Amino acid sequence: MLQLIHAGDVLLRSPYSLIVAVAMALGLAGATRGESPATEWPHYGGDAGGMRFSPLDEITPGNVTELEVAWTYRHGDWCDGENCKESAFEVTPILAEGSLFFCTPFNRVVALDPETGAERWTHDPGIDLSVDYANQFICRGVAHWRDTRREGGACASRIFTATNESRLLALDAATGELCADFGAAGQVDLLRGVGELVARGEYQVTSPPVVAGDRIVVGSAVGDNRRTDAPSGVVRAYDARSGALVWAWDLRPPGRPPPAEGYTPATPNVWAPMAYDPERDLVFVPTGNPAPDYYRGHDPEIDFYGSSVIALRGATGEIAWRFQTVHHDLWDYDVPAQPTLFDLRRDGATVPAVVQATKMGLLFVLHRETGEPLFPVEERPVPQDGAPGQVLSPTQPFPVKPPPLVRHTLRPEDAWGLTPFDRRACRNQIAALRSDGIYTPPTLQGSVMYPGNAGGSNWGGVAVDPERQVLVANTMDLPWVVRLFPGENYEAERAANPGEVARQEGTPFGLVRSALLSPLGLPCNAPPWGTLTVVDLATGEIRWQVRLGTVRDIAPIPIPWKAGVPNLGGPLVTAAGLVFVAATFDDYLRAFDVATGEELWKGRLPAGGQATPMTYRARPGGRQLVVIAAGGYGRIPSNMGDYLVAYALPAGR
Repeated sequence: MLQLIHAGDVLLRSPYSLIVAVAMALGLAGATRGESPATEWPHYGGDAGGMRFSPLDEITPGNVTELEVAWTYRHGDWCDGENCKESAFEVTPILAEGSLFFCTPFNRVVALDPETGAERWTHDPGIDLSVDYANQFICRGVAHWRDTRREGGACASRIFTATNESRLLALDAATGELCADFGAAGQVDLLRGVGELVARGEYQVTSPPVVAGDRIVVGSAVGDNRRTDAPSGVVRAYDARSGALVWAWDLRPPGRPPPAEGYTPATPNVWAPMAYDPERDLVFVPTGNPAPDYYRGHDPEIDFYGSSVIALRGATGEIAWRFQTVHHDLWDYDVPAQPTLFDLRRDGATVPAVVQATKMGLLFVLHRETGEPLFPVEERPVPQDGAPGQVLSPTQPFPVKPPPLVRHTLRPEDAWGLTPFDRRACRNQIAALRSDGIYTPPTLQGSVMYPGNAGGSNWGGVAVDPERQVLVANTMDLPWVVRLFPGENYEAERAANPGEVARQEGTPFGLVRSALLSPLGLPCNAPPWGTLTVVDLATGEIRWQVRLGTVRDIAPIPIPWKAGVPNLGGPLVTAAGLVFVAATFDDYLRAFDVATGEELWKGRLPAGGQATPMTYRARPGGRQLVVIAAGGYGRIPSNMGDYLVAYALPAGR
């Protein structure tokens, strides 16, 4: 059911000119609204390079406490356990050409009036809700493209979206109708060539396509830990007008001949958002690791392009450079986040840079044109002696700066618990496992993965303030346990373990994977379990790090203990010096002072805010709005829903 709630206007009795004058004198406000231009958010990450930065400064550290709900829109698409299994509303809308566009977990695309939240149109691709999708029902965003060869008319402005069923759609941005001249009546089948035996739900697209000139570039999300002959992770570019295939990058190792038909199976895939540098025509691609995640003895070379950030030529798909963040990844440490492009000021010069956030809590800052590290990266020895047949890299890359944003070692004496019983149980669990620090290999004994496969950072990525030259990151700090077992024992293991058990067909071993928790269900490492960090990009040093979130909505008793909690989503930073972030497993959107880390404001959300906020001013003189998706995440103890919520200062402010 669709529902629109619009907050009434609030009129201030003081003359507006006096309010602005006082606010400006106190440094509490930016330009007056009459001088303020419209400011869009035309890409998933704000700009094509994904900085998640806005030049808007109407909402400031001095007035952010006055934020109120401007409007709420409900789309109706979420799983309730009966109509479908699991969903996650993780979208970041875009604002382009006067409309707010986003997709729902069921891949419906919606256009709203950005100032009121009134619905303008919707398009339903009609995906099959009965399928058990490997990555839940997820759609994180859409892309906008303007055809410069057309003055107007149908489909001169297009919205591109890709579905959980792996269809690429082109929609008229004005009406929501399919663009008949794109592909087959407005659609391209992305399953073509990726594998003959693709299981339903195994191959999805969950991140927005990226616009690279007149090309639409799209990756895929392939189900984890299923089989060694999983679908290909090919990255493809299509003509934005016709839908014709322009190029395809098959991630097979160098020197390996292509298959007779289609693309190489079981290669790394690209499920996370990509970024684009229009000046250099470079597409920045964060790659995952090959299937399955925790065994590679059958084909040690297949991950040559895995767990890397790759720069591709937008016109041809040719590789400009490659930087691998994890060698021979056996930990599901695939690169989860959009590469973030920015200009680094160093020694009086401006250096084109890209920073890549990782699940390990490591940040790699690279030269955008060459891939060379801008802070030194060292190859350091890591634990060896994994399961029989495993091939391990003797070293892994560690940046000297910035320092890790999360912890990397968990020993029995580090065990934590609310009670002595809890702490003792955690200590015994850790002592029974192999726990040699980060990159402890998967074993039959069972190994501690610290951090776990969810991060560190995840798909929410980071934000960069190009003026202050700082980076903002929200991270998780949680240990997990991975245990391998002989493949013939799969049925017995499945019956004995209520959590995740995977077969990994084609390898000798299945796996059991779970969070390392105490009997009370709390992590066995000491809090914080989630933090917000600001890094100085000039020096590589951490300026501040604070706990992010409370246990209010995940504890048996709703106490506001600021432990710092797990989080999925990303931050937004503004020119006014504010960081907006939701993401946490308590239901709030928060604002922090980027200079100090002080939490200045929080707004209660109607459901889990596992998403990244965005901000805009829709018209000259209009209000600055901050918008966040609040719909929860089906695989955590999260309040589920279908809300898009907009915040603003009171009307007339």
